[in-house]
Amino acid sequence: MRKKYDDLKALFLNCTLKKSPEVSHTEGLLQVSRHIMEKNGVQVETLRPVDFNIAYGVYPDMTEHGWEEDQWPEIYQKVLNANILVIGTPIWLGDKSSVCTKVMERLYSSSGDLNDEGQYIYYGRVGGTIITGNEDGPKHCAMNILYSLQHLGYVIPPQADAAWVGEIGPGPSYLDENSGAPENDFTNRNTTFMTWNLMHLARMLKDQGGIPAHGNQRSKWEAGCRFDHPNPEYR
Repeated sequence: MRKKYDDLKALFLNCTLKKSPEVSHTEGLLQVSRHIMEKNGVQVETLRPVDFNIAYGVYPDMTEHGWEEDQWPEIYQKVLNANILVIGTPIWLGDKSSVCTKVMERLYSSSGDLNDEGQYIYYGRVGGTIITGNEDGPKHCAMNILYSLQHLGYVIPPQADAAWVGEIGPGPSYLDENSGAPENDFTNRNTTFMTWNLMHLARMLKDQGGIPAHGNQRSKWEAGCRFDHPNPEYR
């Protein structure tokens, strides 16, 4: 029996440098994944962080640290409401965009928050990444983004990244005419596999109530529980 996904929510953060409504090639590939999720009932929202006034820093609300405005807390609530987080980024100078770096830093700013089980706040959520460009670097970007997400507490499924790059150099981007990108079988396969793996894993985690809360509860560690760690003080 085919599983249902209509109780899942996904958030796509498109870390393009272009404000809406400018054409974003990264959003072109994100839409492929979004379409698959929506076809299966997932509630999906796509945001461009560049459209928001997000302060620099590694605290949850930077207005408490000298900034006059910080819209990150608004985005953070959407992150918490999502079972699936997909980070999209273009490639510049072989690396993820500066907007993407800022988003990862701000995700990190709340990584010390705890859920009701005393685990880190991002536990029980899954993450993936989509990358576009016309220069080398998608695997480097994916390694960086996926490592960062799992370090924060996200679960990363198999094949959790998808990318398209055109001819290295000043060639066409994803949505450009005659780029061949929307018909590229390799990219379409990886994007489809990534999307389904995100949905499958999110379904599994939600059905079992998240990551089991034993051996990973910071609140209990700070209270003295050592979860079989051979610390003589607690034998």
